[in-house]
Amino acid sequence: MTSPHFHAVIWIDHREARVFHFNPSEADKLVVHADNPNRHIHHHRAVGSGHEAVDEHFLHAAMEAIADAGVVLIVGPAQTKHALEKYIADHNPALKAKIAAVETVDHPSDGQVVAYARKYFKAEDRTTPQTR
Repeated sequence: MTSPHFHAVIWIDHREARVFHFNPSEADKLVVHADNPNRHIHHHRAVGSGHEAVDEHFLHAAMEAIADAGVVLIVGPAQTKHALEKYIADHNPALKAKIAAVETVDHPSDGQVVAYARKYFKAEDRTTPQTR
């Protein structure tokens, strides 16, 4: 997906990633779904966290959805946002350099995600040139 917008925000959990490429007045949305979002395992007696690793195909698709952005904000409620950041660092260092921040945001509406990102980037853009 090639977007005319410089900014992108991705809200991600283990089930889906909602991607918005946006400017001050409009936003384009793309949704990426995990292959098997109901495969969430949690056992109290399990070794480790008890959570199954996030599907790499899902992380790859999420990464591709933001690959053409000039700057990216990654948000979400749990650990998947950090798994995405690590996946990007391992597989696309140039995109990793475009990640402005990774922040915890619970389960907002689409409008709230975009409003949050616009507010974040409004302050950030005062010190960051918009070049690709």
